[in-house]
Amino acid sequence: MARIPFCVQCGTRQNPCHCKVVGPTLGVVAFIIAAVVEWPVGAVVWCFRHAKGRRIMAHPDRVVYPRVSSAIPF
Repeated sequence: MARIPFCVQCGTRQNPCHCKVVGPTLGVVAFIIAAVVEWPVGAVVWCFRHAKGRRIMAHPDRVVYPRVSSAIPF
């Protein structure tokens, strides 16, 4: 039997039950997709411009995951 992985965030004030499942789970999926694309690009850019490469590699963690996770209140 295959298990479906999911993420749970409790203690949030975005909905009456104070737990989120859909938003964080989709946030992790979006994070992985963005990371697969942006981390190799960031590594190449980092060879020439360190600060820019770090910003590119941090983008999935600092921008993609929080926006997707907070956009869905369930």
